Amino acid sequence: MRIGITCYPTYGGSGIVATELGSELAQRGHEVHFITYSNPIRLDPAQPRVFFHEVEVSSYPLFQHPPYMLALASRMAEIAEWHNLDLLHVHYAIPHSASAMLARQMLAARRRLPYVTTLHGTDITIVGTDRAYFPITQYTIEQSDAVTSISEDLRRETVEVFKIRREIRVIPNFVNCDLYLPAKEPHEGRPRLLHVSNFRAVKRVGDCVRILAEVRKDHDVELWMAGDGPEQSGAENLAHELGVNQYVKFLGKQDHIERLLPQCDILLLPSRQESFGLVALEAMACGVVPVATRVGGLPEVVIHGESGFLEGVGDIVAQSGRVRELLDDPVLRSSMARKARDRAQAVFCSTKIIPRYEQLYTEVVG
Repeated sequence: MRIGITCYPTYGGSGIVATELGSELAQRGHEVHFITYSNPIRLDPAQPRVFFHEVEVSSYPLFQHPPYMLALASRMAEIAEWHNLDLLHVHYAIPHSASAMLARQMLAARRRLPYVTTLHGTDITIVGTDRAYFPITQYTIEQSDAVTSISEDLRRETVEVFKIRREIRVIPNFVNCDLYLPAKEPHEGRPRLLHVSNFRAVKRVGDCVRILAEVRKDHDVELWMAGDGPEQSGAENLAHELGVNQYVKFLGKQDHIERLLPQCDILLLPSRQESFGLVALEAMACGVVPVATRVGGLPEVVIHGESGFLEGVGDIVAQSGRVRELLDDPVLRSSMARKARDRAQAVFCSTKIIPRYEQLYTEVVG
């Protein structure tokens, strides 16, 4: 098939999933065209059957805010005609679903261009529920030729909040189990905790520093923080206040998480909300045990007490206790790491998930 994919080309989970989906589809013989305002961060432009088409937004004095949604719709229609696309697959409802709907209407007199919308989380739980965006979010979801959600929790919330009547198919996020692998040998030095995110408030990055400070009372551990965002300076200040700054390493944005994860022992994911928790899955595939919060779709990924631990949001005592438990019992940590890897392979490998998207595309294209 010839598939157009639109996503936010940044470090958020939706863009990462969309990019890796496109890459996997191309490896399976499909032709994939990314249509967005910049090259997605994990996209390899040299990969066969993968193309990138930039959306340029003109800036005029009349426009207080450049009309990206309209420029995107025009570009979608243009690329669909030039490359004879079979369908569009848009990730994150706002504004991509609305742009796809407009592109479909623009071409309706000449050809059929169906579009699939994949819901990722904050497009529903935060942005979509804003009064300014609620009606258009609801309408464009209903108008999609197919809708998918990355977790059952998000599907249920979408139906409840937006009163969606059409089917929403749950197709979870995935991981390439041949790329994300456990370390062959233990790393040198002290035990290492890891946090990976875009450092937004919902990620509660300060809790990672608090957990480190608590665990360091009786364990010589360090914390690596990968990513950046608005909460980074606050986390840096907190590390100084708690006297653990020399044990915290801020790594900035990382393009190859599959290389970073095996160098660590425990993943910290203390988020207030996660519709799936992609980094928890990536950690599991690498045999890194996640200590996360019991929110959103995380319980669908991490089996508490088997492939990781889930505790309450903001419960530093409980989360640091789980870290201590894993550090104190290498046999337990090894067992949970193995079960985490096994679960990732059995349920979430790309070889199991990508065919579900292919089947959906076949149904939509007809």
